[in-house]
Amino acid sequence: MPSLPSPRFDTFYRHAELQRLLGDYASARPDLVDVRVLGKSHEGRDIPLVVLTNTATGDDEDKPAIWVDGNIHAGELTASTACLYWLHQLVAGHGSDGAITELLDTRVVYLCPRLNPDGAELALADKPRFIRSSTRPYPYDEQPVDGLNVEDIDGDGRVLQMRVPDPHGPWKSHPDEPRLMIPREPGEFGGSYWRVMPEGTITNFDGLQIQVNRDREGLDLNRNFPAFWRQEHEQVGAGPYPTSEPEVRAMVDFIVKHPNIGAAVSFHTHSGVILRPMGTVADEHMTPEDLWMIKRLSDIGAKLTGYPAVSTFHDFKYHPKEIITGTQDWVYEHLGALFWTVEIWAPNKEAGIDKYDWVHWYRDHPPEDDLKLLKWSDEQCGGNAHVTWYPFRHPQLGMVELGGWDRLNYWRNPPPHLREREAARFPAWLTQIGLALPKLEVLRAEVRNLGGDSWRIRFAVANAGYLPSYVTKRALERKVARGVVFELHPPPGLALQTGRYRIEGAQLEGHAAPNSLQAFLPSRQITGDRAVAEWVVTAPHGTRVALTATADRAGTVRTEVTLD
Repeated sequence: MPSLPSPRFDTFYRHAELQRLLGDYASARPDLVDVRVLGKSHEGRDIPLVVLTNTATGDDEDKPAIWVDGNIHAGELTASTACLYWLHQLVAGHGSDGAITELLDTRVVYLCPRLNPDGAELALADKPRFIRSSTRPYPYDEQPVDGLNVEDIDGDGRVLQMRVPDPHGPWKSHPDEPRLMIPREPGEFGGSYWRVMPEGTITNFDGLQIQVNRDREGLDLNRNFPAFWRQEHEQVGAGPYPTSEPEVRAMVDFIVKHPNIGAAVSFHTHSGVILRPMGTVADEHMTPEDLWMIKRLSDIGAKLTGYPAVSTFHDFKYHPKEIITGTQDWVYEHLGALFWTVEIWAPNKEAGIDKYDWVHWYRDHPPEDDLKLLKWSDEQCGGNAHVTWYPFRHPQLGMVELGGWDRLNYWRNPPPHLREREAARFPAWLTQIGLALPKLEVLRAEVRNLGGDSWRIRFAVANAGYLPSYVTKRALERKVARGVVFELHPPPGLALQTGRYRIEGAQLEGHAAPNSLQAFLPSRQITGDRAVAEWVVTAPHGTRVALTATADRAGTVRTEVTLD
């Protein structure tokens, strides 16, 4: 059997390289790794899906599952790295690490390391462009006729900023650090000022007016999910209708067809934070039991990763009067599965800025923060996070200066030497989420002779997981998770006297304590984790009868009894 691959986590893989790497894992451990095609991208690339489970202990669809994806946004490449890092930890740790072995023996991981291969490929091109998501033109299939098109104009593989001296400019050099651009003060006059704009070329420049064009590829795949989908005038980039885009449709189709998925995590960048549901309503309007459980598991995530866990609605709005929706809302709101968005990497925290708001800091912060960031660039990044301004002859503007922050390589993603460190934050938490999922087990299967060829069959199962078989109360409200379904598979010669061949039983609680032992009212669900089905049949002695029990999110168990 081939040895395990030795991936590099300080680099970002191009599509073909990523495909080969995933194939190498499958070749090295075919008993644990199956690489499938989730679907096709807009440009026709395969979207890889890695299925991780010990096939010796059962098929993936018979086991409770966690879904993890990354890189739905084109330039958020570290999200893919985080997925690859967990993949390597899982495969390398099976058989030696107790938690990983238990996870892959009893559950399944569905891992999509790059949901948006087209956008990532564009970001990794020799002459990159950094769009939001898909490369499909939207909302119009036409090139701009004027304005500034953001692109790498000097061919150095970076898209930086351009600055031009202008007495009416809103920016000035920091008095103690001329490399740094800071805002001009209200009422300030008499100094040297600059206009700062993204690096790019200008179409039909009239010598006076400059407006930055939106990317021709205006889709945001994370706004294309069914829950709370809104048109372009309310949610930019959402597409013409829910799941209009092949990447999103492939993910939605797969998850809907795999009701064993009880929890999901999507990796993004950046902010260094774990985002929990919901995105559309305040905590007080959530189903309380779900909020309590989500907070409990989020707190574990904060402890294990070092990232704070916060509410999307309360703490991560782009605008205080607007809401943002995406994968998180669909997976929890529609399907009632647990979900978190992880925003990897916080450059401001890395620079020693301890107190900052996740979103509002980017609108307004003191110059002292920028000085700390510049110091971090100089001392920890070889001066590459902030590029010292250098002259360049622009084809429309004449002499300008290029430089400023390298956003893709140091802001949107960590610098190479820190990528593995960030990715290494998450495996323990992801594994614990997976192990908390409900898990159906056979408790007892017994036969009693009632006289002659008449028999009573009893089949009892239990949920061995922490979470209930339905995972969330939202799933019950939405009627998307059935209780345990028992089935008796009649062999020739067996006749049913009482009961039905298929019986839908109760939902099963998990071993999560419903409240403190100091609670005023004790829990009444002492054995709420168990369910029993019973049949009376007529069949000859020695008849073998197959039994199955399935709970959508807790898996399927099978057993057999002999009538004797």
